[in-house]
Amino acid sequence: MAIAILERESAAGEKVPETNIKISVRNLNLFYGEKQALFEVSIDIKEKEITALIGPSGCGKSTFLRTLNRMNDLIDGVKISGSIVIDGQDIYKSNDVIKLRTKVGMVFQKPNLFPMSIYDNVAYGPKMHGIRNKAKLDQIVEESLRGAAIWDEVKDRLKTSALGLSGGQQQRVCIARAIAMKPDVILMDEPTSALDPISTLKVEELLDEMKKDYTIVIVTHNMQQAARVSDRTAFFLNGEIIEFAETSKIFSTPDDQRTEDYVTGRFG
Repeated sequence: MAIAILERESAAGEKVPETNIKISVRNLNLFYGEKQALFEVSIDIKEKEITALIGPSGCGKSTFLRTLNRMNDLIDGVKISGSIVIDGQDIYKSNDVIKLRTKVGMVFQKPNLFPMSIYDNVAYGPKMHGIRNKAKLDQIVEESLRGAAIWDEVKDRLKTSALGLSGGQQQRVCIARAIAMKPDVILMDEPTSALDPISTLKVEELLDEMKKDYTIVIVTHNMQQAARVSDRTAFFLNGEIIEFAETSKIFSTPDDQRTEDYVTGRFG
């Protein structure tokens, strides 16, 4: 099992912790009832980078992703031990889950827009947090849609149903809805798996722009996508992190044979 802690070498040749760590996870275990799904997961995730989580189905990567904004709290019988620290705050020692999910946004596998207008979808979160001023909401909606690289496509139809958009457009509106809450971290659970290749490319180009402002953690089954978009990659297997390194190393010279077998298509 890899201990995925980021270190660098000092001028004196000593190993010292990396700086700019946004999320620090230590000894994380998760159980669904009696079944253990995550085993002693420890990982550091740097801010304003894209970290990809790869591995075969059922290996724990989506379960791990959902621990980062406590989505697993919604499942009966879940037990968690260990710590997840975001910006110095252990998220499992705080009771303010709403604040956490404002700070840590999420985009799901399939677009999950509300049956309302494009405008109202993006403005929904800010309204729920008490913003009522129309000029302010207009500004948030435009900035969020621009940030999701879809403003020019929808600016003349903001009052029409978001469900009338194509799948790729809907997913970018979902990203805009996440951006509207001004998060620090955006979690993405296979955000392009339901999209066609052209829409997938648009989302991937968007991710490259977004990492200037956000820390992004993405689960993907698509090896080529992980290689294209991420700065670092963690390989999960059977609920453990087997290897975590810069993406170029994971895909060219991994340290663990199991990683090499997976990324070269020998299993998974």
